[in-house]
Amino acid sequence: IYTVLLYECRFIFNKGGVGMTDTVEFEIALKRAGLTKKKVAQSLGISEMGLYQKVNNITEFKASEISKLYELLNLSNLAEQQRIFFAS
Repeated sequence: IYTVLLYECRFIFNKGGVGMTDTVEFEIALKRAGLTKKKVAQSLGISEMGLYQKVNNITEFKASEISKLYELLNLSNLAEQQRIFFAS
């Protein structure tokens, strides 16, 4: 858990550097989980446009949103989590 929190903190404070979302990997994980963007946005308490902006690196995900996405997308593998949410 400590490693995940460290990466989440780096993501929040390093806009444009380490921690960019891999949009394609996110889309793949979304399909695997059988979820829609609308459903994910509702679960995060944000608009669909807000989710679009975060997934496309216009704005940043909060650490709490990333944690929720780990659950929603069934991402228990640390390597997979990092590949999607902490891409270079």
